[in-house]
Amino acid sequence: MLEGHRTWVFEQKPVIISTGTVGGPFEADGAIAKDFDLLHTDLWLGQDSYEKAHKIFFEEACQKAMEKGGIQKEQVQFLLAGDLINQITPTSFACRTIGAPYFGLFGACSTSMEGLALGAYIVNTNGAQYLLTGASSHDTAVEKQFRYPTEYGGQKPPTAQWTVTGAGAALLSNTGEGPRVTSATIGRVIDMGLTDPFNMGGAMAPAAVDTIEAHLKERNIDPSYYDLIVTGDLGQIGHEVSLDLFKKHGTPISENQYQDCGLMIYREGQPVLAGGSGAGCSATVVYGHLLNRMKKGEFKRMLVVATGALLSPLSFQQNETIPCIAHAVSIEYGGEQ
Repeated sequence: MLEGHRTWVFEQKPVIISTGTVGGPFEADGAIAKDFDLLHTDLWLGQDSYEKAHKIFFEEACQKAMEKGGIQKEQVQFLLAGDLINQITPTSFACRTIGAPYFGLFGACSTSMEGLALGAYIVNTNGAQYLLTGASSHDTAVEKQFRYPTEYGGQKPPTAQWTVTGAGAALLSNTGEGPRVTSATIGRVIDMGLTDPFNMGGAMAPAAVDTIEAHLKERNIDPSYYDLIVTGDLGQIGHEVSLDLFKKHGTPISENQYQDCGLMIYREGQPVLAGGSGAGCSATVVYGHLLNRMKKGEFKRMLVVATGALLSPLSFQQNETIPCIAHAVSIEYGGEQ
């Protein structure tokens, strides 16, 4: 099962039997709105705080995944998930409602693939028949925690990104039909000394490159094995930096093959500066848009590399640099797997 130092190959190829994706009003105006299961017109969802609304987004994503998978919440044996808010309270409070045995995860915006990798490991070893995993974020909740409340009206530099308001969840099983999780490479913490919280893409790019190159080396495959290699939320700046690093290292990844969820979710003209971000970014784009395209036969193999900046408001206030991480999961559908 272990190949190399940090790559798992899943012999049982756990199946993503269903997914659920929920988005907010800004995402409803985006480029992939049709790929969400549910879109809301209200950031508050009738609640008295953004964090309470955030909790509901994740509850609904899990409920959609279970509904589409044809199972009841009592059948879910484990739930692995997280978000960006202090002590991942929106996710933990949502899990009161769902009631499944719960692993709370924090990998910042890498949480979606951290959960999918660990979930696939559990299912692959017959540790569960049905397992839910996912991630979520809420723009206004995240902004007030890490930067400035929206009401403050602070001006942002062009390197900044727009946090996705949304949640994505996947239901994994050891039986059934659907895209299969075939391997995962776990990221290392990479810190290149950047300190700017408005340039997450630039900070995370080296971590993405490190994980992708480790995955290719340990699997002994060429980048061309994958029809698509997609990062979680590097945005325009991080995407360009990572392409430069691949070129410098002699890693033959083409610009057409290499894409980013943060550059897919919003349409041209939306004021997102360098692109989308947040734990909900890769979760919604992968579990909605990309898996839908995969099921239509547009591509058979993709490597999803969710990227995360492991800073906190406290670490920023103490002038710490920004440690980053990226986890890669390969998903295959159709043909030989």
